Amino acid sequence: MIIKSYEANKTNLKGRSIILLYGKNEGLQNETLEKNFLINFIGSINKYDENEFINSYETISSEIITKSLFDEEKILIISRVGEKILKYIEELSDRNIKDIVIILKAGSLEKRSKLRNFFEKSKKLAIIPFYEDDARTLSTLAYEYLNKNNIKLSRESINLLVGRSSGDRENLKKELSKIFNYSQSNKEITFETVKKLSNLAENFGVNELADNYLSKNKKNIIKILNENNYSDDDCILILRTILNKSKRLLNILENYKKNENLDDVISKTKPPIFWKDKEVVKKQVNTWKLIDLKTKMYQINEVETLVKSNSKNSLNLVSDFIVNY
Repeated sequence: MIIKSYEANKTNLKGRSIILLYGKNEGLQNETLEKNFLINFIGSINKYDENEFINSYETISSEIITKSLFDEEKILIISRVGEKILKYIEELSDRNIKDIVIILKAGSLEKRSKLRNFFEKSKKLAIIPFYEDDARTLSTLAYEYLNKNNIKLSRESINLLVGRSSGDRENLKKELSKIFNYSQSNKEITFETVKKLSNLAENFGVNELADNYLSKNKKNIIKILNENNYSDDDCILILRTILNKSKRLLNILENYKKNENLDDVISKTKPPIFWKDKEVVKKQVNTWKLIDLKTKMYQINEVETLVKSNSKNSLNLVSDFIVNY
């Protein structure tokens, strides 16, 4: 059953034991999750990514199915899900699950996605799409935050932050947080200052950092870390950028084993690799072995878990990890 994001509330979601949240707007996903499930919840909350859930499925499903009357309520949150999880959800949806809510979080899902179609057609399950915030909504959120914290920014500065938020209030919140921290010792915040402080998804420093990490270029990694004013809030972005590029590299390495013409493999990679990046990718292919890259991707997920539980030391954790590849 499809439920619109603005209609998502405890009443509409009551009785839904498995719920899929999907779309680019991770910030609104997180707000909906907090408001409707996590706030004032006194049971246990278990978090997994898709691979962790699948690898531990037998144990997790057994705990779900054999739950006793004396067990506490539980919420399972499974992040970064894709088509691989569908068969496990199909199995669980046939069970009579009580006092447990399973929440799946995904990015964009195409209309032909089997996972999306399964949830949309089911009367027992719920699926909530989260579309990008428009400029008006983001501007309103920005003004509310700035007024609440007595921070004055020009309209030009606010428009810059909104434009760089990529339609996601989570990005906007991170940038406003930086503005707030800066305002504690600087009352006047100019447009040029906002440009320097702003460091969002389109930040080329993050992409460059990820490319040099996968090229194992320690000298450039240290240089980029020193030249960019990364904050603790940027750490998840850095890790996910490296992970996404690692997934692409893994796919190339697997195809390269089947087709020994590397140029041909790279040219057929989807989404396409720009010509200026092809030499960098070739170097990365020659730098990594399949098994080592898979191990490293698993470690990236572990570091992200540590970062989320130790936000005050996030930057040190991530810097140590990527410098000591």
